[in-house]
Amino acid sequence: MSPQSGGPSYGQQTLRQIVHTSIGGSAARIRISNAFGSAPLTVSDVHVARRTSGSSVDTGTDRVVDFGGQPTVTIPAGGTAVSDSVAFTVSALSDVAVSFYLPNATGSATYHQQGTQTNYLAGGDVSADATLNGASTSGSYAFLTNLDVQNSAAAGAVVTLGASITDGVASAQDDNRRWPNDLAQRLSGSGRTVGVLNQGISGNKLLSDGAGQSALNRFDRDVVGQPGVRWVIFSDDPINDVGVANPPTGDQLIAALQQLISRAHQAGISFLCSTLTPFQGSGGWSQAGEDSRDAVNAFIRGAGSGCDAVVDQDAATHDPANPERYLPSYDAGDHLHPNEAGLQAIADAVDLSLFDGSGNQPSAGVVSLRSHADGDYVTAANAGAAPLIASATAIGTWEQFDELDLGGGDIALRAHANGLIVTADDAGADPLIANRTAVGGWETFQLVHNGDGSVSLLARADGDYVTAEDAGAAPLIANRTAIGPWEEFDLITS
Repeated sequence: MSPQSGGPSYGQQTLRQIVHTSIGGSAARIRISNAFGSAPLTVSDVHVARRTSGSSVDTGTDRVVDFGGQPTVTIPAGGTAVSDSVAFTVSALSDVAVSFYLPNATGSATYHQQGTQTNYLAGGDVSADATLNGASTSGSYAFLTNLDVQNSAAAGAVVTLGASITDGVASAQDDNRRWPNDLAQRLSGSGRTVGVLNQGISGNKLLSDGAGQSALNRFDRDVVGQPGVRWVIFSDDPINDVGVANPPTGDQLIAALQQLISRAHQAGISFLCSTLTPFQGSGGWSQAGEDSRDAVNAFIRGAGSGCDAVVDQDAATHDPANPERYLPSYDAGDHLHPNEAGLQAIADAVDLSLFDGSGNQPSAGVVSLRSHADGDYVTAANAGAAPLIASATAIGTWEQFDELDLGGGDIALRAHANGLIVTADDAGADPLIANRTAVGGWETFQLVHNGDGSVSLLARADGDYVTAEDAGAAPLIANRTAIGPWEEFDLITS
């Protein structure tokens, strides 16, 4: 769920929020966001469990979730916390309840307004209770942005980035009939293990903030920063740009779309472009807006767009007899949103074979590094906010990295702690840190295989080897001209 500002305040209350999964797996972790908070957020007594019905869970499946081994985490304003991975059997296309206690007044919550899902709120710390008796309900999500289901057989994840059509407006509450849900069902039914991450925000735009940050402003967080992402389907945001007085021109929208395509490719992500659905008859329609929509669709369908594939939502939903309008059987009634049949038609327009190859994404495996300097694991400490250091005694989320194969023996490392790419900052003069959204020279390392089975990393930023400085007591930095024990690491795959 994409975070937005302006949610309600909570305090001394338990939230139990229901997440409908796409893939199944044997472990999970959660991500909690304080992106728009004005003060630190404390979260404690976190649980995941299989939801049975309403606010009730199967207590036999209940698992306690920690953060860095601790049951409580305090997240600074503007920050995010990623939990430790917990062994937890998750079924595909199932409901998981995520419960946590908020002991202090939160102030206005970072939330996702259009949840189209009933979530629960109860007084006191009742996260472990089987049922939240007397709980109030909400159709929004608060603070929770991810349930990452971990499955070693997964081919990766596709992010669906859009506005209200992607967010599921006009689908029934608790029905899980948003088109990304329908896509997840198709993928599962085809035998493919591909996660589907819904990053739609109702009212969202491509060019300007309003209902959430614009697609341009949230792309790095909501797409590039997502764990395991290999593809993005960019959907319906521009419909909200053109459905206003004095809409932007097609050229303005196309220029912004080209920016997103470039940013996706820099991060090794395949960009699937969606044509814009019809909106004639809606309150925001104008001929100028229609002209802009036509220009965007022509660009997407044309040669040289840079799109890695096209999802033709327009062709899937318009009335052949009146192409500027929805097919009546797909119209939710406002001439702007498709109904559930129309949402299914959009999902059906996605070619599932697109997810069989690697696209622009370098092949990735999950790895950890154990330093010969001190025998400890390299960690992206403080959820990636601190430089990499060999100080962890066990492998958890912060010690896992996606190894991106760039070819020719070169790799990049994407930290699971925050979804960002490791860089030898300042041309290698600064310690390694996971804070980049795209791979460039500073983020590229030659993987050197040593005679004893260990590996070393040669930073392309400065041509020096990465060392666990001061026998591992100091952060990793690329400043060595030869390989010794401090420059040797065991590469552990998972």
